[in-house]
Amino acid sequence: MPTTMQAIVKAHAAPGIEMREVPIPTPGPGEVLVRVQAASVCGTDLHIFNWDPWAKGRIHPPLIPGHEFSGAVAGVGRGVSTVREGDLVSAEMHVACGKCLQCRTGQAHICQHVRILGVDADGAFAGYAIIPETNIWKLSPSIPHDYASLLDPLGNAVHTVLAGPIAATTVAVTGCGAIGLFSIAVAKACGAARVFAIEVNDHRRAVAAQMGADLALDPKTDHVEKQILEATGGTGVDVLLEMSGHPEAIRLGFAVLRTGGRASLLGIPSRPFELDFARDIIFKGAIVQGINGRKMFETWFQMEALLATGKLNLEPAITHRLKLSEFPLAMQLLQSGEAIKVVMRPD
Repeated sequence: MPTTMQAIVKAHAAPGIEMREVPIPTPGPGEVLVRVQAASVCGTDLHIFNWDPWAKGRIHPPLIPGHEFSGAVAGVGRGVSTVREGDLVSAEMHVACGKCLQCRTGQAHICQHVRILGVDADGAFAGYAIIPETNIWKLSPSIPHDYASLLDPLGNAVHTVLAGPIAATTVAVTGCGAIGLFSIAVAKACGAARVFAIEVNDHRRAVAAQMGADLALDPKTDHVEKQILEATGGTGVDVLLEMSGHPEAIRLGFAVLRTGGRASLLGIPSRPFELDFARDIIFKGAIVQGINGRKMFETWFQMEALLATGKLNLEPAITHRLKLSEFPLAMQLLQSGEAIKVVMRPD
């Protein structure tokens, strides 16, 4: 086994990133060393690359980013008993403290002291990564190889879709980035009667149709509210899955949500904004849910079960496959809007 590896390193508190040769870490007690086979790029990585206000307040260089990956176990630390060398794995990269009220009441996904690998500690944009055994997910043979690095964002979609009844419902998805697109596929696989995708980007709308959306609408030119109300007999959709974080999209989503409907909100607004609570929530009797990450580990079992059915086709959302050394190109593609999900492999 080599002693060094290639890694994408956020070396300085400034825009940009570097490819470096760094030592391969050694797993400590309760830790697993994983040889990374594939790692996918998230919008969070773009924030880190650009060094925007969020990154300035959260990231402490030097850091190896990357929190979506799959690979094979290359070594284990003392006390590890659930995996062995050669096992194919992914991981839940939110490391919960296990001690706060949320962790001790079955809500570890909203742990007060959560640390995220690839954000608060070194992640998976490297040849090897260290993962706590408690966070390792041993991959089922039912999970297609190319999907294994997408389980983190897919889990966000599964958590959001299954936060309430979905079978035989009408659904609006606002924002068709990767997680929004995955949500369309999950909703259809779980029996949603009709899914409306709302997205400003032409390419993403086209992919939304490939993922199973019954109608993909452009809020800039289509009369979205009118079309959805007509398509639902004037009542609006049963479920809103909000994935954009954009104030106008959120307002539009609530406008097409029926009285008594469910709004599950995953998209993160970049700033506070105004919403008519009386009209959109209170008088509407809306059920509004904030969704954060994946339930540990209920969502992972749900993902595995859904993937085993063979009904989830995630391929249209994987727009590019690159080498790890092509990371700057991945950032360029994401910034231009050409890419949706970029999967990278170590050189």
